[in-house]
Amino acid sequence: MRQPDQRHVVARTFSAKTDGRYPETVEPDESDGAAAIAAVAALADDLRGRMYAYIRGADGPVTRDQAAAEVGISRKLAAFHLDKLVAAGLLRPGAATGLRRVGRAAKTYRPADVVVQVSIPPRRHAFLAEILLDSILAANGAGARQAVLDTAADRGRMLGADERRAARPGRLGSDRALALARSFLRRWGFEPAQPAPGRLLLRNCPFQPLAARAPDLVCGINHALLTGFIDGLGTTSAVAELRPQPGACCVELRATSPAR
Repeated sequence: MRQPDQRHVVARTFSAKTDGRYPETVEPDESDGAAAIAAVAALADDLRGRMYAYIRGADGPVTRDQAAAEVGISRKLAAFHLDKLVAAGLLRPGAATGLRRVGRAAKTYRPADVVVQVSIPPRRHAFLAEILLDSILAANGAGARQAVLDTAADRGRMLGADERRAARPGRLGSDRALALARSFLRRWGFEPAQPAPGRLLLRNCPFQPLAARAPDLVCGINHALLTGFIDGLGTTSAVAELRPQPGACCVELRATSPAR
């Protein structure tokens, strides 16, 4: 595979995890470039990056005390870094019900509903994806959609086979299969969580905002991709299922055999 041109520097990408089913996301255009760069720069600090990752993975709002304990610093220092993330537009502050310090409600933080992406020089991959998506929808036929799903499944099988070659896991039971899948999904921005043994919930859909525009098509692509990935791993001990739920990806992975 051809390596990307070294001049094409793409900064870290973050997309929102929210309580609802993916509100409208915001992607900065050229006029917002300075704000996007400032947001990414705020995460260059290791402590801020770790606190942001912790807050994104939390099931609800996080207090200053919780953030401080997570990274091992004082509450005062945590407050400084959290306020920097708020100023950069990455976090939203709030007040926790029932938690008070010296007569004031404890401050809480949750991820802001934004997508921050920086590319130098500018690239418009999302715009191209929108054109292709609209073309498929306009075709109004099963042939185009099936071709896309078949391509997604083929690409997933290639990715799964690559993952298996790199890990050399031997025979895969459900635990090991889901562990490999979780590593892959984390790198690809799905933000996987394991709420119960034998189950992977994907907290984030990396294909937003396109999934909001055409959920049936994009969720189908997502399902085909991850089904192909499991197939590429060479195991039948796990399966990708369409299970849409608020604030998460439409696909969930689960074990098909007892955990081993």
